[in-house]
Amino acid sequence: QVQLVESGGGSVQAGGSLRLSCAASGYTYSSECMGWFRQAPGKEREGVAHIYTGRGITIYADDVKGRFTVSQDNAKNTVYLQMNGLKPGDTAMYYCAAQSSSSCHHSLDENYYNYWGQGTQVTVSS
Repeated sequence: QVQLVESGGGSVQAGGSLRLSCAASGYTYSSECMGWFRQAPGKEREGVAHIYTGRGITIYADDVKGRFTVSQDNAKNTVYLQMNGLKPGDTAMYYCAAQSSSSCHHSLDENYYNYWGQGTQVTVSS
């Protein structure tokens, strides 16, 4: 059973930085196919970033490109989301997710992701 545990959320002022972590356990495949998503109050969940560690493929949502960086540490089975230049519009609950298929869909479509963490809150004040 795959388990994902996020950490690193908090409250920062606009322009600040946070690094989110997602510790994965029970992952079946040697190359992780992971994503970060977020959901703001009253809004639908949206994809933020995707990483396929086996080939170093990353994908970002347009509004976080150049500000957010997704990375992984295979030795620690952990995926990170470095968030710089945070804006009030980035305020949301952030979730990491994993795909269970043996083939990785390089996408921010949440329907491809089968396992989800419990989320970590990010609040950005102006």
